[in-house]
Amino acid sequence: MDREALVLRNRAMAQAFHKLPLKHQLRRRLLTAVAKVRFTPIPVPKVERILLIRPDHLGDVLLTTPAIRALYHARPFSEIHTLVGPWSAQVLANYHEIDQVLTLPFPGFSRNPKETLRSPYELALSASRMLRRIGYTSAVILRPDHWWGALLAHLAGIPQIIGYDLPDTAPFLTDKLPYSHQHVILQNLRLVEYWTGTLRQRDIVYHFPIDPMDKAYIDGYLDEWGVLSKVICIHCGSGTFVKQWESEKWAMVADTLAEQLNATIVLTGSDAESGIAQQIAAVMQQRPCIIAGDTNIGQLAALFARALVVLGADSGPLHLAAAVGAPTVTLYGPADPVEFGTWGISSKNILLMSEIGCRPCGILDWSVDDPAYHPCVKEITVGRVLEAARRAAHFEE
Repeated sequence: MDREALVLRNRAMAQAFHKLPLKHQLRRRLLTAVAKVRFTPIPVPKVERILLIRPDHLGDVLLTTPAIRALYHARPFSEIHTLVGPWSAQVLANYHEIDQVLTLPFPGFSRNPKETLRSPYELALSASRMLRRIGYTSAVILRPDHWWGALLAHLAGIPQIIGYDLPDTAPFLTDKLPYSHQHVILQNLRLVEYWTGTLRQRDIVYHFPIDPMDKAYIDGYLDEWGVLSKVICIHCGSGTFVKQWESEKWAMVADTLAEQLNATIVLTGSDAESGIAQQIAAVMQQRPCIIAGDTNIGQLAALFARALVVLGADSGPLHLAAAVGAPTVTLYGPADPVEFGTWGISSKNILLMSEIGCRPCGILDWSVDDPAYHPCVKEITVGRVLEAARRAAHFEE
């Protein structure tokens, strides 16, 4: 298939994928009906208590932290609670601005399949009773399309619910903001402007706090590997094949940078991604340090803070690297970097993408399709990655 035909094919498939299926149309009607039911409001708490709801994983939750910090500084005597998946609780554990991190296995975000069609609604009812016992003055639905979170806040009788004016969430909101296509950090900040006012971009703080114990763990780990030189981190995985770069290309980049920058390559990743790290190491000429599967989020952050540069495909850990001030090079495929680009100075946090006309399609799971039809990341050349890595590694504030 020639390139133009491939682009047209993928655009048509993406358009079909984004079309609202019949069951979701029926759900939308049901949600609109439920929103008209007035549940007993909770007694007004004696203290202003704000609930921030974000069901996503590492990267998206990290990108909410500038809004959390801004809210804390605007309302230092209010209580700030977050409701996240258990998979993201560790992301927020070190932020003193948060009074309480609550967890919930959000439907559609848990790795476990839902038990029945009723399960998401039964969970919403049971979770709403928990929220009622705590009592909130406001809830913010940080994920723009998260109808389940908006439903939950409604069932909990929270008097003020803020979110974006999208079809599935809007019926439950008391304060609706027009959705705009911009970076997720800016989207999140707009949702708390009720308290903070509008922040200038230079006043936005995007930072992940590092625990001294995590730094000590990384220092000891690298010492055991005999790593005395500077380190360059390559994060091996990205959660889906359509965002993956080939192991052979990573190995070429790793060997070249290790020699040119006189640094040790450290291959990072989750336990599930340790196999990819082994594949890269197997075709490298240099001996890398493989730490994939041996770090939690805090320890990974401490490692990235030591790095000359962190490279990888679009994923949560690359956002973590940017949050600790590391130079980054991120390879983008189906995700839109306008919304999800690594945050920071563009010459320090470099975004690479191909020029293929069907990206960004916004579809991260093409599992039923042939990977050969989705070359958006694989088209990025070794030369471009090397040039970007050298430029980022030599960035000076």
